[in-house]
Parts: sequence; C-alpha cells; structure tokens
Amino acid sequence: QVQLVESGGGLVQAGGSLRLSCAASGRTFSSNAIDWFRQAPGKEREFVASISSSGVIISYADSVKGRFTISRDNAKKTVFLQMSSLKPEDTAVYYCRATVNGAYSWGQGTQVTVSS
Repeated sequence: QVQLVESGGGLVQAGGSLRLSCAASGRTFSSNAIDWFRQAPGKEREFVASISSSGVIISYADSVKGRFTISRDNAKKTVFLQMSSLKPEDTAVYYCRATVNGAYSWGQGTQVTVSS
C-alpha cells in the first residue's frame, strides 16, 4: 500500500506561483502512476494532471495546460505540481492519488487559495 501526504498549498495572489508536493511512503512508489486532482467548494473533484511511473507519459487538464507542470523524483518518492500564472478559479483543495494494482490511494489534500 502507498500512503500519500500533500504539502505546499497556501494563499497566493493571482498571477503567482506555488509548488505542491506529494510525498509517498511504501516500496512500490516508483511503479505507481500519480495523479493530481482538485475540488473547489460546491464542485466535483476534477482531474488536473497525471504522470506515469517512469515520468515519460504526462497529461494535463485543458484548464491548466501551459501553466502547471507535473514531475516526479522516484528516489525521493515525491511528485511535484508546479503551478504558475495562478487564477482565482484555481482555488481548491488539491489531492494526489496513486494507482496501486488497480486500486486508488488518496492523500488528505492541501488547500490552494488564489486571491484576485
């Protein structure tokens, strides 16, 4: 099993940047694809970005393409989400998710608030 802990959220002005981290425990991290999702108040959780176990295959939601960058450091068992040119509509709780043998493990989330 993989346990995930997100960090790096906070309050930032529109146009600013934040880097989120998703730190994992467990021996299988390097073989797990990792996704970032977010959930704004009153809205459903939505996909943000994903990265394959090797880091070769990456995808983004259209709403963040060109502004967010996902990366991973398997030696440190950490996935990063670099967020730039932040907008108020990026305000949400951000979660990372690992896919382990077809099952999902979620972190507890980290709050990102973008002020206008």
